[in-house]
Amino acid sequence: MASIALKTFIGLRQSSPENNSIKISKSLPTNHTHRRLRINASKSSPRVTGRNLRVAVIGGGPAGGAAAETLAKGGIETFLIERKMDNCKPCGGAIPLCMVGEFDLPLDIIDRKVTKMKMISPSNVAVDIGQTLKPHEYIGMVRREVLDAYLRDRAAEAGASVLNGLFLRMDMPKAPNSPYVLHYTSYDSKTNGAGEKCTLEVDAVIGADGANSRVAKSINAGDYEYAIAFQERIRISDDKMKYYENLAEMYVGDDVSPDFYGWVFPKCDHVAVGTGTVTHKADIKKFQLATRLRADSKITGGKIIRVEAHPIPEHPRPRRLQDRVALVGDAAGYVTKCSGEGIYFAAKSGRMCAEAIVEGSENGKRMVDESDLRKYLEKWDKTYWPTYKVLDILQKVFYRSNPAREAFVEMCADEYVQKMTFDSYLYKKVAPGNPIEDLKLAVNTIGSLVRANALRREMDKLSV
Repeated sequence: MASIALKTFIGLRQSSPENNSIKISKSLPTNHTHRRLRINASKSSPRVTGRNLRVAVIGGGPAGGAAAETLAKGGIETFLIERKMDNCKPCGGAIPLCMVGEFDLPLDIIDRKVTKMKMISPSNVAVDIGQTLKPHEYIGMVRREVLDAYLRDRAAEAGASVLNGLFLRMDMPKAPNSPYVLHYTSYDSKTNGAGEKCTLEVDAVIGADGANSRVAKSINAGDYEYAIAFQERIRISDDKMKYYENLAEMYVGDDVSPDFYGWVFPKCDHVAVGTGTVTHKADIKKFQLATRLRADSKITGGKIIRVEAHPIPEHPRPRRLQDRVALVGDAAGYVTKCSGEGIYFAAKSGRMCAEAIVEGSENGKRMVDESDLRKYLEKWDKTYWPTYKVLDILQKVFYRSNPAREAFVEMCADEYVQKMTFDSYLYKKVAPGNPIEDLKLAVNTIGSLVRANALRREMDKLSV
């Protein structure tokens, strides 16, 4: 998988915000000391008087947590609104090695360090992947409820106010530089689960509220094609769990998904078994059953402890920005095709968007406008758009039929393919290639596709 080199995240410096009243119907905790970023910003936007810039982040997943932390450290008065503090999104939970260092993640939130993968073809030909990994390299497996809570807690430690609430809608500004009025239902310990209607006035909004984003609807961001991901968490015996100690499995075939793949990913004391599809959503349970059957001998006797389903975007929304409102993560549509990766890109987009606001506001001292937030989109598209296009092409070429999937698995057996794939995935940058090996890879790929097409023609004859 190809990726483009990441820009280095700039460190932040401490400063203390001014204490001011907030136009909100509930009292909120005073911000902690913040770290701030020294920036030479444009003087065209008006200064914020008597307070710092106020920004709301809607959604407390990786995108929202990363955005809120960066904003708070950058001197922005930050509010993060999340309804389900224990949300368990149906997600494979794989994160690249670079994310551990780049986001300073503690190792104790990583359930498993996967160093081996099996890619299993429609005819159950299994290819072992991982032989090119160095001793310190691995794919991290996390549970979303653990990762998301950690990032939210870190945002709170940086000074963000984390609100347990359900975002309902927002009133648009009535004049330039006037506030957005957010309406939400608060669920704190005093409401006993009934909820209390609240409002909050802010200068800018980051929508990190997932594929069904209400923030996106508020700015008429448009629809996108989406996949349904279905996952079961299955607790298996200790001896069977040992098989998956550092191993993940990916199954391809029309039986498990006509346009995606099925997976078995290890967690702390169980495995996550799932699949997804864009084109045949009504058949998702049938595909899930097929995935379980393909892995049957390794998970038989297991107990299903949780069932999860969730939409996953297939491409960016037509609009990701309007005035002082920006979308990040799944709300913006940042999930790669072919691999279905979204956690890293969610956290990265949240951080990049927040950095643009910190920079444009001179650490919360000036108002921002659409041109400030557009810098985030320009940087994002320049850095990652080629990656999304390459993976889109790979999916169209290799996921279109069972013969093409057989060719894909055959290609994965090549050591050079494995090295290039893992280097690109783990570090989110294009691995330098060897011209001779690249030529051999091209020839082998063409050969695999020719054999796949020949096999498909023979299969078509049998089906007539």
